[in-house]
Amino acid sequence: MPRIASNNAPTGAGQFFSRRDVLGWLYVGRVTLVTGILGGALIAWLRARPEDTLVATVMFLVAAAVTGGSYWHTHVRHRDPSVEFLYGQVLFDVFLVAGVVHVTGGPESGFAPLFILVISAGALLLPLPGGVLVAAVAATAYFADIVLAFQGPLHVGMGLQLGLFAAIALLTGLVGDRLRRAGMALGEVESELRQLRLDTGDILANLSTGVLTVDAGGHLAYANPAAEALLGLDARAWVGKPIMEEVERLAPGMGEALRTALRDRRRIQRYQTASDRNGEQLTLGLSVAVLERDDGEAPSATAMFQDITDLELVDALNRRAERLEAIAALSASLAHEIKNPLASIRSAVEQLTRGATLDEGDREVLRRLVLTESDRLSRLLSEFLEYSGLRLGAKSRVDLRLLVRDCVALVRQHPDAEGVGLQCDPDGPPLFADGDPDLLHRALFNLVLNAAQFAGADGCVVVTSEDLGERRNPLGRPAVGVVVRDSGPGIASQDLARIFDPFFTTRPEGSGLGLAVVHRAVEAHEGAIFVERAPEGGAQFSIYLPGATAGATAERS
Repeated sequence: MPRIASNNAPTGAGQFFSRRDVLGWLYVGRVTLVTGILGGALIAWLRARPEDTLVATVMFLVAAAVTGGSYWHTHVRHRDPSVEFLYGQVLFDVFLVAGVVHVTGGPESGFAPLFILVISAGALLLPLPGGVLVAAVAATAYFADIVLAFQGPLHVGMGLQLGLFAAIALLTGLVGDRLRRAGMALGEVESELRQLRLDTGDILANLSTGVLTVDAGGHLAYANPAAEALLGLDARAWVGKPIMEEVERLAPGMGEALRTALRDRRRIQRYQTASDRNGEQLTLGLSVAVLERDDGEAPSATAMFQDITDLELVDALNRRAERLEAIAALSASLAHEIKNPLASIRSAVEQLTRGATLDEGDREVLRRLVLTESDRLSRLLSEFLEYSGLRLGAKSRVDLRLLVRDCVALVRQHPDAEGVGLQCDPDGPPLFADGDPDLLHRALFNLVLNAAQFAGADGCVVVTSEDLGERRNPLGRPAVGVVVRDSGPGIASQDLARIFDPFFTTRPEGSGLGLAVVHRAVEAHEGAIFVERAPEGGAQFSIYLPGATAGATAERS
């Protein structure tokens, strides 16, 4: 049974047929019927009554004229058939079939079942009441012809035929009504989907962000104009073809990122690559998303990338300006820290050189002051040289758990940690990171010592480490973490933004370079460090470092 949709619904395999399609089949059936009747009349010319031959000829001419005009209206001019037009077509066929039945024997005619086809067509083309009306007209025409024209007696079979007509009209009408409703709903969905595709296509075509989609086999499925421009790629020549190698050639790293996303079925964010466009080197910011299929098919991957060359240039200028500002601030802080001990030394020396009236006790105090301030100045300069000369050495595979235990053991021997409870990870499986073992040791030692100094006597410091794996973390890739918590007074909210600044300290005897060294060491390893209030009070420092790669070399023992 054909499926009915709205008049303008497209047709094709797997789609609903429109009313225009049903009318087309109606036209073909009508012309075939009257042509067959006329042919039969002509073949039986000698035996047929003249009036029957005349009726057959008239029916053929009228049917041909009506069908030709209707076809011109609906299929040549592509006009939508109105309800009145549909009623006219179906009622015309009712009377046409009645005429055929009449000239072919009335009650004895073998064409009476054609009424069922006409009733079915009416039920499909018209609303439910219209289908019932067509059935009533067909039954009236058929039985009036039998009773009045052929003087046939009324019998039970006629009632059964009438019931059959009514049942067919009702059932076909209900089915047709359901199909029409489904067709209208499908037509609306198709229209919305078509509009959505147009809108999506317009959006993607006008985006400055490049969008490139490949299927599970690495074949190009889609690339918008921005992707073509950024990569220098002719998408039409590559659609449906393997494109991974070409993408990798045009933008080193992008092809590998797509392969990794498809293989691991995970998204990739904050990735940078480069592309050469007409001799101009572009920096591209890249993200890759993986689209999983609900039907069990292999996923596809979509790369979204932008030209961030200008942003990188601005960032470089900003970083340069920030470095210059930091150098200026650092120089001012260093000058301030040096100025105080120098002033004390100068004052003591002046008093010693002209203080003939000073007794030996005062002279001894001034001499001790000179030595103390000189030592303080020397220590400050040594720490500053350590901070400014901090460099990342050769990387190796470092066991962070072992490193944490070494640092905690060393801090336990420090005078500032006397009376402090120091706890660290129990023995467990190695936790590897790629880094400079000496620089990481210095950073962790400074961080744990700083925690112990603020925890104070009878305080507590807890150091833990864990493998973050694929879990969410600031690095956006597999990482390992070290957390240092202390039971000290914590950090005031107004000091949080300055806690890692050189020479910033809240301890009277502190130099303000310990946490600055930690921060620089972590940044040198492309990691991140954060500080917050610990759940039990005090401060909590969290360090995130990239996990060890398969190609890491020596292992720290």
